[in-house]
Amino acid sequence: MRAHEAGALHGDLGQRGPAWLRTPQNVNALVPELWPRTVNRADAGHLEIGGVSVAALAEEYGTPAYLLDEDDLRSRCRDFADAFSDADVFYAGKSFLCKAVVRVIDEEGLFLDVCTGGELAVALAAGFPAERIGFHGNNKSVRELERALDAGVGRIVVDSFGEIDRLTALAEEKGQRPHVLVRVTVGVEAHTHEFIATAHEDQKFGFSLAGGAAFAAAVKILDEGVLDLRGLHSHIGSQIFDTSGFEVAARRVVELQAQIRDARGVELPDLDLGGGFGIAYTTQDDPSAPADLAKRINKIVESECELNSLRKPKLSIEPGRAIVGPAVFTLYEVGTVKDVDGIRTYVSVDGGMSDNIRTALYDASYSATVASRASDTEPILARVVGKHCESGDIVVKDEFLPADVQPGDLLAVPGTGAYCRSMASNYNHVPRPPVVAVRDGASRVIVRRETEDDLLALDVG
Repeated sequence: MRAHEAGALHGDLGQRGPAWLRTPQNVNALVPELWPRTVNRADAGHLEIGGVSVAALAEEYGTPAYLLDEDDLRSRCRDFADAFSDADVFYAGKSFLCKAVVRVIDEEGLFLDVCTGGELAVALAAGFPAERIGFHGNNKSVRELERALDAGVGRIVVDSFGEIDRLTALAEEKGQRPHVLVRVTVGVEAHTHEFIATAHEDQKFGFSLAGGAAFAAAVKILDEGVLDLRGLHSHIGSQIFDTSGFEVAARRVVELQAQIRDARGVELPDLDLGGGFGIAYTTQDDPSAPADLAKRINKIVESECELNSLRKPKLSIEPGRAIVGPAVFTLYEVGTVKDVDGIRTYVSVDGGMSDNIRTALYDASYSATVASRASDTEPILARVVGKHCESGDIVVKDEFLPADVQPGDLLAVPGTGAYCRSMASNYNHVPRPPVVAVRDGASRVIVRRETEDDLLALDVG
C-alpha cells in the first residue's frame, strides 16, 4: 500500500511523509512528475506555465481556474501514439472534453472515445472525424444510438442484450452494418478504489465472462448477421500502476476469442484493453511511461494469442487521465488560514469540492504548492480545504506548505486535468471555473467561467 493511501501523513504529523517535504529549502521545490512539462518556478519565486506567470493569469482570468499546458497535452498524445504505433489510441473523452481539446486530439492523430450523447455532440461540433470515434456506455438510449449511426461513428461498444436488440433494429431500419465490440467483464479486481474498479462481476458494465453472457452476446451478433462484430473490449479500472491486471484480462479475453473461433469459425480482428493508466498525484505514485506500457501489453497479447493459436488482433487502448491529467493544474487563491493547535493548519481556498470532487468521492490524494512566491520559512503540515458548506470539502488531505502561507497567496494543485472539470458541479450555487490553455507565452480561454447569470438562466421558476 502506498504511504499516502495508508494515511502515512496522518497522526504523527511531524515525522512521516517523504523527507524532501520536511525541509524549508524543498517546500518550494517542484517534483517534475507532478507538473505539466513547461511549468517552472521563476527566479522571483512564482510559478510559470508556458512562459506566463500564474500571477498574470490570475489577474486576467481570476481564480479558481484550470490551467492547461497545451504543449504538455500534445506531447503526451505523441508519447502514446509513438509507443503504441501498431495500435489505435483512443483518447477517453470522459476524462475531460471540450472542443479545443478535441481538435488537439484530432491534430495529433488519435482516436476519440465518448460515452454519452453529449460527449458525441462536442466531438461532432469540433469537427472530429466520426469514423475515428468509439461510442461506449452501459445505457445508451435509442436516440443516442440513432445519432451515432447517423453520424457514422467508427464503432459502438455494446454493453447489454437490450442494447444489441435496439442497435440491431436501428441498423436494419437504416440499412447499415455498424462495427461493434462486445464489452466483457473479465472478473479482474484492479488495485484501485472500489468505485473505479470496473471489471469485477458485481457491477453495471459489460457482459459477464464467467457466467457465459459474453460468449452468448458474441454468438448472438454473429448469428443474426446485422451488426459487424469486430472484437472484444475489456476495461479493468482506473489509476492502475501494475500491468498484472492487464495480463489476466488479456488472457481471458483472448481465450474467449478462441472460444468464439472454435464455435463459429471466426477470428475477431480487434481487441480493446481499455485504459486506466495511472498518473502521479503525489510523490508516492510511480506511473509507467507509455513506451514501457506498450512493450508489456504487446508482449502479453502476443503470448496469449500464441498459446491459443490466434493471429494477433489489432490492439486498441483508451488513455484519458494519462494524457490530460498531468497537463493541467488548478490555481486557487487562499482566503483564510486556521491553525488548530497540535493537530493541523487549515488553508481555505476559493474553490473546493465543486471543482474537484475526487478527494471526497474517491479519497484521492493530491499535492499543492504556494504558486505566487517562494518562502524560506519552516514547512507546516496543512490541509487544503474549500469554501463549501461541508466538512468533507477537502482538496488536499495533507501537504507541507510554508509556515507563512497567508490570505492572498496563490496555491497550485497539480494533476487536475482528468475528471475535475468533467465532474465539476454548482454545489452551493458556485459557478464552475474556466479552463485556460497556455502555450508559448500566450493564453486563451477554451472553456469560459460560469457566471451567476448562467445559473439564474436555468432557474425558470
